[in-house]
Amino acid sequence: MQPPPDRSESKLATAIAELGGPGFPAAFAGWLQTLAAPDNLILLAFRDAGPPELLYRHSRAPQVFSRLESEYLAGAYLLDPYHGLHLRGAETGLYRLRDIAPDAFQRSRYFTDYYRQTTLIDELAFLVRPAPGVSLTLCLGRDAVSGRPFTPREIGICTDQSPVVTALAARHWSGLAARAGMPGDVTGDVNGRLLRGLAGQGIALTPRQAEVALLILQGHSTASIGLRLGVSAQTVKVFRRQLYARCGLTSQAELFALMLPLLRDG
Repeated sequence: MQPPPDRSESKLATAIAELGGPGFPAAFAGWLQTLAAPDNLILLAFRDAGPPELLYRHSRAPQVFSRLESEYLAGAYLLDPYHGLHLRGAETGLYRLRDIAPDAFQRSRYFTDYYRQTTLIDELAFLVRPAPGVSLTLCLGRDAVSGRPFTPREIGICTDQSPVVTALAARHWSGLAARAGMPGDVTGDVNGRLLRGLAGQGIALTPRQAEVALLILQGHSTASIGLRLGVSAQTVKVFRRQLYARCGLTSQAELFALMLPLLRDG
């Protein structure tokens, strides 16, 4: 693997000089730009409950983040594969969206109703753990501006530089802390939120049906849900039919429309 060009080393030196100060995020982003030339960049802090904290963002096209606050930060982040990395306690390092997304992600309503409008076509993310209960997701994106995915060489450079990226980010944002009093099991909390919200509309689901609903919305196929729950595909189909019947639904689009406001209200 060829090393990054000298310009990258100069940008890295600038970022190191700014470490711990207000100019670090922009200098850090400037260095990352030399590694893979992303069209957009966003840094989020995830905790075990509550919405992500937006630490930095930059894009060449306004549309990419046009619904970030109104939809993603308001609740749709709970369906994001990168949020799933935080919940699973994934190791620090570089992850590509297409490698970690559920098998039916591109057919999910989250993808078609939210993700597609961002025009993103590829994403790489560095996962960093600067403090207990907190993870940083530093996403480099390619969107309609360039219209092309990251190349194997760019991914290789990011992989090689991942220890430096994660070390710098962990040091600069080491002061982040988990929110006091937040529950540790956010998945269970989301399921409970769905159950309570639906009960308020006169719809009674079982905890397992709520779990299946969340997995469907995240983009898991019947087979994938079965593997996660340790049940057969036929059993998952039964849960799905029961879920749709109790909610009076006939499609995933209707399920998304019903559930997303409940995620936002949390």
